[in-house]
Amino acid sequence: MKLFQYGVILHPTEDEKKAGKSSVLVLGIATVLAPDQNGAVMQAARAIPEEHMDKLDRLEIAVRPF
Repeated sequence: MKLFQYGVILHPTEDEKKAGKSSVLVLGIATVLAPDQNGAVMQAARAIPEEHMDKLDRLEIAVRPF
């Protein structure tokens, strides 16, 4: 197992951008153990709050190894 950190970012729609909104952090930085980067992405995806599940096309999962 390897150590990874991840965060989940919600990006605004084009209309929201025009209204002055910017990207927001949905999940702050979390540290996990996973066999590889794909495993860390899966853990991040499972941690996304239910209220954001209808916006999956605007979510970005950022993962980095230690």
